Amino acid sequence: MNRTMTSLVAIGLGVAAYQMARRNGGMNMRNVRKMGRQLMRSFT
Repeated sequence: MNRTMTSLVAIGLGVAAYQMARRNGGMNMRNVRKMGRQLMRSFT
């Protein structure tokens, strides 16, 4: 898997998690932000 593919996948996951959090009323926005930071760390 090359770098552009992994970054696209990471962006897709982030968008999906963000939309899910919004649907749930934003209750787990903190968890989503935490997950996003971990994803960014692992992909960079």
